[in-house]
Amino acid sequence: MENKKTLVLGASSNPSRYSFLAINKLRNEGHDVVAIGKRTGTVKDIEVINQQVQVENLDTVTLYLNANNQKPYYDYILAQKPKRIIFNPGAENDELEKLARENNIDTQHACTLVLLSTRQY
Repeated sequence: MENKKTLVLGASSNPSRYSFLAINKLRNEGHDVVAIGKRTGTVKDIEVINQQVQVENLDTVTLYLNANNQKPYYDYILAQKPKRIIFNPGAENDELEKLARENNIDTQHACTLVLLSTRQY
């Protein structure tokens, strides 16, 4: 399987959050992960940071933020030039999806956990 560097936006070190589960599963599958959340912490071997950093060779942004909380990240996400953005359930956002398409970024309404479990990631 190809390593797809992934930015988890809305990351949490709280084990009850889906972003926590996604980070663990991504790492278990051998993917490089950058995790950005509201609060710092650690998930597996990944540091959750609370600042926007440049991510080289980014394949995927997977969103765990609702549409309103995504707005401050629009320019940041687009500047990273990911190949795709995954809108997990609850993260659907027509405005960001339109911006992504205008910047030649694929979008997907899906659950990262399901994609990983079914080998479609």
